[in-house]
Amino acid sequence: MRSTFAGLNTMVRGINANQLSENTVGHNISNANTEGYSRQHVNLAAVDMRKESAIYGQVAVGQGVDSTSLTRARDIYADKQYWSENSTSAYYTSRAKEYDKIEAIFNDTSLENIQNSVQEFYKAWSSLSANASDSSTRITVVEKGKVLADRIHTTAQKMQEQIDANYKDIALNITRINDYTDQIVQLNRSIMSTEATGCMANDLRDQRDLLVDKLSSFVNLNIYEDSNGMYSVVSNGVSLVNGINKLTLELSDPVANDAYGINDYSIILKESGISYQPTNGTLKAQIDQIEEDKSYIDYLARMSAFMLTTFNHQHMQGIGIDEAECTATYAKILEDKTTVDTNVRIVTAEGNVQTGTSGINFFGATDKVYSWDETNKCVIAHEYTKGWHMMVQVYSQEGSVPYYGQGFVMANNSETDPIDRTMKAIDIIEELNVSTLLTAENGQNKVAARSWGYTDTLRLSEDKLLAVYDGYSKAEANGTGDGTNAVDMSTLFNMNQENLKIDYVARKYTGWKNETRSIGTISFEAYYNQRMTALGSDAETMDSKVKAQDEVLIQVNEWRQSVSAVNWNEELTNMIMFQQGYSACSRCLTTMDEMLDRLINSTGVVGR
Repeated sequence: MRSTFAGLNTMVRGINANQLSENTVGHNISNANTEGYSRQHVNLAAVDMRKESAIYGQVAVGQGVDSTSLTRARDIYADKQYWSENSTSAYYTSRAKEYDKIEAIFNDTSLENIQNSVQEFYKAWSSLSANASDSSTRITVVEKGKVLADRIHTTAQKMQEQIDANYKDIALNITRINDYTDQIVQLNRSIMSTEATGCMANDLRDQRDLLVDKLSSFVNLNIYEDSNGMYSVVSNGVSLVNGINKLTLELSDPVANDAYGINDYSIILKESGISYQPTNGTLKAQIDQIEEDKSYIDYLARMSAFMLTTFNHQHMQGIGIDEAECTATYAKILEDKTTVDTNVRIVTAEGNVQTGTSGINFFGATDKVYSWDETNKCVIAHEYTKGWHMMVQVYSQEGSVPYYGQGFVMANNSETDPIDRTMKAIDIIEELNVSTLLTAENGQNKVAARSWGYTDTLRLSEDKLLAVYDGYSKAEANGTGDGTNAVDMSTLFNMNQENLKIDYVARKYTGWKNETRSIGTISFEAYYNQRMTALGSDAETMDSKVKAQDEVLIQVNEWRQSVSAVNWNEELTNMIMFQQGYSACSRCLTTMDEMLDRLINSTGVVGR
């Protein structure tokens, strides 16, 4: 037989269930703007029936409602999809920002850039070809060469600074990652402890998932949940978090990278020293950015190498107009052959003697000859301990052969072999400075704007100390106003190698004729424009990827939010529904109370 007060218990359960649901609605509304919060709801179930006797047997009488659990709305598949796409989005966004920085460094829209300095240097040579004897024009060539070298140096320095900044950012991001994994471990421990009693630690789980959201922007992640509700966070095969245990990331000790003039670092696991390589996210982007920055230093190095090799080689073919200075030096060469100066003496068809500096570098050191090693992607600097770069005598003779050429090239009067120095990347760039012979007082007169004839045959002297020209050549110069070599110099800026009409003199140590150039067969200006076009294209492509990935991420996030986000309209509807349910249960409880009051206090009063 049912208890007299059974109905009261049924209504109390209803009141409690609606009150708990109403409290949950209030919790949802309060956290509608809380980052990472997932809406919660009370799961209700009917209380087990109670069998009661009836005329025709037994009936099952319900005993009201009860709360079985309080859960959060979450789609784990949507979460995993979000974590994956968030890593990709962070990677593209970080790379796009890096391209913006590189574009700002080169900044072709400014007059203070490499492109402008290349154009100004070209104009200076073009002007010199028409005004070869003008001192101010010659000074302009030297100054514009110094500007070009300085801007290449400055740009390379900025790229070095960018690499250092990226390593600092990596260090900061590693600190954030370790902080996130520490918090995930603590939340794993708290969730396991809380849920051991059978309840769901919804708010703690939201906090943990929010940390995973943030962590996914730095590295690629795979998340696994064990039977105790604890997460394992795995990245590229490394368990950064495993329940209540974790691994710590850190940067290795610096490793000097002399090629780029920087210190390199790698990411390692502190506990084991094993290298860690992310495959996505901001951390991966920054690692790739460092390699990208190095490639632009290599690019600047190739430009510098062109100036040290091909450009210098053509400059060596010309003659300066410093005749008075060279006449005395020439006499000293004939007397003791010990000078390191570089001069040429020309006897013209009329028998007049002309002298001028020749065979010198426009860029780099005066005692070196530079060549490009394509196999090892480096510049070889051939250093000479004693001797002269080039001294040519041309004697006027009578008969069928009017001129005889004899040359001394790369003389080395010491007992040791020439010293070769290998230069890569930043060393090449730092070597790019206008020759001190040209920057000294009256050095502009040594700028080799005019040209002279030469012989093609070359042999070594018996002591192998001299490279000697044998053969016949019409060797003459047209005077200080001759700018034919300046014309040849200017063509290096805008003509492909195959279109050049320049036949470099064969050399003992370099083989300049048909040489392999650091920038390939295209012109210097085309090489620069080609790389800047590629930079613009890469930046635009990355911006497009960011935009496309953002759209994907928005869709995934909307999918996730459609499940877990707080919907004001839905919550307000639930609020009214649970309020009405609470009121109805209360009214029913009041009615039952009145019935019991009548039964207990009024029954049997008649006749008293």
